[in-house]
Amino acid sequence: MLLKEQQFDVGGMTCAACQANVEKCVLKLDGVKNVDVSLLSNSMKVEYDEDKVDEDKISLAVENIGYSASAKGKKKESEGFKKEWDDRQKRVQDEQKHAKQRLVYSLILLVPLMLIAMGPMMGIPILAGEENAMISSITQLLLATIILFIQNHFFVHGFKALIKRAPNMDSLVAIGSLASYVYGLYSVYRMAYGFGYGNMEVVHHAMHALYFESAAMIVTLVSVGKYLESRSKSKTTDALSKLVDLAPKSATIIRDGKEILVSASEVMQGDIVVIKPGQKIPVDGKIISGTGYVDQSTITGESIPVEKQPGDMVISATLNQNGSFKFEALKVGDDTTLAQIIRLVDEAGNSKAPIARLADKVSGIFVPIVIGIAIVTAIVWLALGQSFEFALSNAISVLVISCPCALGLATPVAIMVGTGKAASQGILIKSAQSLETLHSVDTIVLDKTGTITSGKPSIQNIVKYKDMSDDAFLTLAASIEQGSEHPLALAILSKAKQKQLSLKSVEEFEAVGGKGVKAKIDGQTYFAGNSIFIKENGISFNEKDIEKLADEGKTPLIFTDKTEALGIIAVADTIRNTSKAAIQEFKQKGLHVVMLTGDNQRTAKAVAQGLHIDEVISDVLPADKESVIRRLQREQRKVMMVGDGINDAPALMRADIGVAIGQGTDIAIDSADIVLMKNSLLDVNTAIDLSTSIIRNIKMNLFWAFFYNFLGIPVAAGVFYPLFGWLLSPMIGSAAMSLSSVCVVTNALRLRFFKPSVINVKDEETIIEKEEVKTMKKTMIVDGMMCQNCVRHVKNALEGVDGVISANVVLDSKSAEIEMSQKIADEVLFNAVKEEGYTPVEIR
Repeated sequence: MLLKEQQFDVGGMTCAACQANVEKCVLKLDGVKNVDVSLLSNSMKVEYDEDKVDEDKISLAVENIGYSASAKGKKKESEGFKKEWDDRQKRVQDEQKHAKQRLVYSLILLVPLMLIAMGPMMGIPILAGEENAMISSITQLLLATIILFIQNHFFVHGFKALIKRAPNMDSLVAIGSLASYVYGLYSVYRMAYGFGYGNMEVVHHAMHALYFESAAMIVTLVSVGKYLESRSKSKTTDALSKLVDLAPKSATIIRDGKEILVSASEVMQGDIVVIKPGQKIPVDGKIISGTGYVDQSTITGESIPVEKQPGDMVISATLNQNGSFKFEALKVGDDTTLAQIIRLVDEAGNSKAPIARLADKVSGIFVPIVIGIAIVTAIVWLALGQSFEFALSNAISVLVISCPCALGLATPVAIMVGTGKAASQGILIKSAQSLETLHSVDTIVLDKTGTITSGKPSIQNIVKYKDMSDDAFLTLAASIEQGSEHPLALAILSKAKQKQLSLKSVEEFEAVGGKGVKAKIDGQTYFAGNSIFIKENGISFNEKDIEKLADEGKTPLIFTDKTEALGIIAVADTIRNTSKAAIQEFKQKGLHVVMLTGDNQRTAKAVAQGLHIDEVISDVLPADKESVIRRLQREQRKVMMVGDGINDAPALMRADIGVAIGQGTDIAIDSADIVLMKNSLLDVNTAIDLSTSIIRNIKMNLFWAFFYNFLGIPVAAGVFYPLFGWLLSPMIGSAAMSLSSVCVVTNALRLRFFKPSVINVKDEETIIEKEEVKTMKKTMIVDGMMCQNCVRHVKNALEGVDGVISANVVLDSKSAEIEMSQKIADEVLFNAVKEEGYTPVEIR
């Protein structure tokens, strides 16, 4: 059975009950296997069997319970993620704009309504006295009617959902405010009756039973909360917005032998893109000519620019600081690294963590229960002899204080902020489930090569058993290995290339996974590999040499012909400084650390020495890595696997959490739950710390959301009135309900200030010591400045250039003293000033 996954836009959802209703109705459809509804982004992801159900049936099911749903169509290639994001942001801005308009108009009308209704009690006699009772009541009726009309969406959505037997927050607000309004209208008729029959006692009683201000205040206060909530929720996508804004808008490409400027979305695969100093790279590709220093901090988090040469890959949205080069576009549109990061962050933010299921279950039955509690409240107080007004007021308070919005926002807001924060740290978390599982792992399995080590092994020793020069033996060894893609083979080939040795052609080549290779050169068969492989082929060798090299932490590769050993090449891979610091942190967290490697036991133990690794598993074939993970899981361990190669993919899939090093293969990255863009194990610690902070934040949000309703409903129902005289007016209830949602969102936004516990650990291969960085100064002459406002513009423009520490702009001399932390091309500084409308003359 082949399942299809489809995204839908869902309209009309206002609270967690809406989310639960939509999810429940779609899950009932035959053929639907899984549904994830996001209140935060008003979207739904459905996994279903196309033979049993289709998009139209799913949309119709959602529409039948009072909401709208439409399948997201395929984007045109030229539109890409930027167009989709702009459309989504426009919808959010439009909704916020309309919410603000409704709120402002309601507040303008609510002020005179409250002065008329409450003024006499506050010593402000506006239309006071029985002689003005009719004028006052009709004025209140008109003002309240207009406010309810402005806020009509509560009634449209609320009663529509009620009719469809899927009540939501709007239903509670609509019932509460309409009950107040109808009772106020009834009081107006009683007042008119009193005036008509001269019964002033009825008039006096009716004057104090007008609930128009309550009806208007309820919807207005709820709309205040919804507006503040929408503003707070918009901040949850700040990280995503910044990622989208990284995408350059234009690109210079070569077509028909000429350089032309096109929109970045128009760059096609195979185009030659020209990059100059200060320009952003529009798509992913490979450099074909020229060199440059590229700042990749926006994508990988690396603080130091990376030198790029022909053959090197460049990543979209990174900045070329110095040099010029041309590259061939390989990944464009939605295939670029930036586009994939945005998609992953967006999907993770909208996915649902297991901890959210509790809130969903409660939200699904919460509103009907609240309506029932409100009805019981009114009946009980009437039965106890209280007035109808007293019973009605308490019932309305129960309705308006019990909005499940806080429940619905407790989890998704924290996840959205958390995954966005992770992305800014160079950590891509693919789902909320992974995020929740991450903090509970107790065992971490680390692949050695490329994970603990730098992944760039080099030749350390050459041992020869035949009378030949080092270069001759290296030529033969490189010729044998030239068909292999193993890191150790690449180290030998790299050394041969460095020495400009001419390799011999290979007639037959065979790689034996995890053991070695077999090759035929000039009619002679040769073997190269580990001791197990050589023994399997019946060839003897000096085992003492192997043991000695292995004890030194080196990996010995034995080269033989069909009868005897020709020599050994020992290759070693350096351990990253960041790995040492990361493993120390793992130990402090109480994690069981396992190193997994195909190296022999001696070499593996030599590498692990001093790293305080709990368990070393050596001589592991690629196919056996997954079985190691299974064994650990059978021991009731929650396992995280960190790897980077194709042979790690099955283990990454099997582990409870799979983490792929960013420089690894696409297959490893696709198989993983988390991707580290910076290739540093320290980011695993950051991810665990962030997961712990997010789960703590979610639990805090859920506790307060549940506690708020647990405490608020009894108070609103008047349970404590007989003992302490505590009562809650509907207006206070609606204000408290709005405040609860804002508090939950604000608490989740604290995650934006998360900082990793371990930072600034220096890796000798990638980080330059801060002490070595010296400041540089340049003086620019700028024409066109007329006033201090011009000075401010030029100063801000220059200080906005990455690498500029400060710019001291002087109007009289028309000069700018620029202090920089790194080399910046004059052209970059010129362009910054030109964009503000001023003319840079020269730089001294």
